[in-house]
Amino acid sequence: MRLDLVPRTRRSAVLDILAPALAFVAAVLIGGLAVAALGVSPSAAFVTYFVAPLSELWSLQEIVLKAAPLALIATGLAFCYRADLWNIGAEGQFVVGGLAGGWVGVATHGSGDAPWILPAMLAAGALAGAAYALIPAVLKVRLGVSEILTSLMLVYVAQLLLDYMVRGPLRDPAGYNFPQSVGFDPAARLPYLMEGETLHAGVLVALAAVGLATFVLARTLFGFAVRVVGASPRAARFAGFSDARLTLSAFAISGGAAGLAGIVEVTGKIGQLQPEISPGYGFTAIIVAFLGRLSPPGILVAALVIALTTIGGEGAQIDLKLPLDLTRAFQGLLLGLVLGADVFARYHVRIVPGGPSGRTAS
Repeated sequence: MRLDLVPRTRRSAVLDILAPALAFVAAVLIGGLAVAALGVSPSAAFVTYFVAPLSELWSLQEIVLKAAPLALIATGLAFCYRADLWNIGAEGQFVVGGLAGGWVGVATHGSGDAPWILPAMLAAGALAGAAYALIPAVLKVRLGVSEILTSLMLVYVAQLLLDYMVRGPLRDPAGYNFPQSVGFDPAARLPYLMEGETLHAGVLVALAAVGLATFVLARTLFGFAVRVVGASPRAARFAGFSDARLTLSAFAISGGAAGLAGIVEVTGKIGQLQPEISPGYGFTAIIVAFLGRLSPPGILVAALVIALTTIGGEGAQIDLKLPLDLTRAFQGLLLGLVLGADVFARYHVRIVPGGPSGRTAS
């Protein structure tokens, strides 16, 4: 006897909507069991993870601030993943974007309130991220090298490059030998949306990117090409779409979005270059992209959910002494359950009697 997955002749809209919700409930229940095994009340953990962060203004702002780069990076990754291309190096593109844009901020330090500085930093970050993402894309197109390996290995190159630059050429000479650059001028910082609060204009950048990606994927020929190549590369070639051109374009968009997220983080929350500018946004955004089903509006919701669990996990670490790794495990579990729920929403299980070949045993 074996189990076969048979495509459903009709997709249920209700099941498509319920699948991620049921997956989230299942993840919460499994997480509750894990918390109970650690000797902590599951109800107390639930309140700390999912209720407490929504009850105060500062934590709501932190959720939005963490969700913004995740949504921005994941929206760019959606272009690659929809085209069946695997950019695993968004973390490196994020770092390179922050480094390149931050270099502009350091180079213009003390030059006054020129209005072109911030746009130049944002442009430098996006272009650097796109250029860095094109390295694995060109290697794949020209030499057939796996983009998974090259994009991942380039993450560590970017991190080491940033570490070298802030300890050497870009280090603040008056910074008491600390590995960090000078603080950016006000003209090189993203403006705050509310006086006296932490919410900055990077949130608007992420929202604009989500809106633009939604339009491109749904209403343009390029978005159609991405969907066709991802669904059937052979049919795409018959339709005249170039695999090589699409690979380069998708990686450039993906890297540009990650690089833009990097410089948004640097000019918004951090305000200077330092050895670490990312808590792993590039890798977490992979989870966000698939939780959002590679749809920009879904990605936005998924980014808020992941940001909520991250802030809740930090609170649980302080209040309940739960390890922060438990939060990462929960996020991975949630991704697995959502993907599994999607499978059952698209297929139904058929039991085939007999051996592996499907023949009934004699």
